Amino acid sequence: MQVMQDIERFCELGRSVIDIEAQAIRTLADRIDQLFAKACRILLNCSGRIIVIGMGKSGHIGKKIAATFASTGNPAFFVHPGEANHGDIGMITRKDVVLTLSNSGETAEILSLLPFIKRLGVPLIAMTGRPYSTLAKAADVNLDVSVKQEACPHGLAPTSSTTAALVMGDALAITLLQERGFTKEDYALSHPGGNLGKRLLLRVDEIMHKGDAIPKVNNDALLKTALMEMTQKKLGMTTIVNANNELAGVFTDGDIRRAFDNNADIHKTAIHEIMTTNPRVISPGILAAEALQIMEENKITSLIVINNENKPIGVIHMHDILRAGVI
Repeated sequence: MQVMQDIERFCELGRSVIDIEAQAIRTLADRIDQLFAKACRILLNCSGRIIVIGMGKSGHIGKKIAATFASTGNPAFFVHPGEANHGDIGMITRKDVVLTLSNSGETAEILSLLPFIKRLGVPLIAMTGRPYSTLAKAADVNLDVSVKQEACPHGLAPTSSTTAALVMGDALAITLLQERGFTKEDYALSHPGGNLGKRLLLRVDEIMHKGDAIPKVNNDALLKTALMEMTQKKLGMTTIVNANNELAGVFTDGDIRRAFDNNADIHKTAIHEIMTTNPRVISPGILAAEALQIMEENKITSLIVINNENKPIGVIHMHDILRAGVI
């Protein structure tokens, strides 16, 4: 009985937190107005970087907002106000825009930076929970991120307020992303190590087997020779070429089974008699993700890469693509 009561109580408390923070986010929608549009215009006109500043929990949110800006086509970085007061303020140039986060709008470490920011003449955007605070009044634009209540029952731990600030930061970043025409390909360029980057950037010629690693036999070779080549190269297939090294066909594990079903003699059967003609081929410049899609659609595990002269220059196996993280 006690266990069930605990479960119900824990779930009720958890839902309460989510409900309070969800309401804080819904309230933000009414504040997407002329001030929000002005902030977006300032950020779009920025020829330098977006400098995000925040203290404490607002600082943690500021770091995430800066990272989102940077990864969506808006150069940005976070500056800790404490470090800024001891030299890092020199990172800010006249081409930049400063975005400050402070729920109270009275954070001493941030207010002490205002004279320097004003002397530089850089635009200042603030996110505060108090539109009449010192920081809000000093800013060129103040975005109201105030909340009715924190999810913390004591009203002490920043919860709803940090969530609201984070969402407002996302609203700015994604609005700028769409306004700049930032594409998936642009996003991938700043995420080369992630799965998205690999899906959008990795090309076949970067991971294909080439040179001596390509399984290859002449079209007049015996089945025995083809089997030995397949065993040595371990790709489950071999390319078949003519006297001019042009692709004539392919011989795969599936072809082996069909050949044995037809009682083919490995010592007498020429490979051109049992090979698959007109195999699926690709060019070296296509994306690895596209090659994977072709394999899946045709229920095959490898593709031959050819040049403009119909000569095999590589072979790519499904395992190569999966190992590279393209999924």
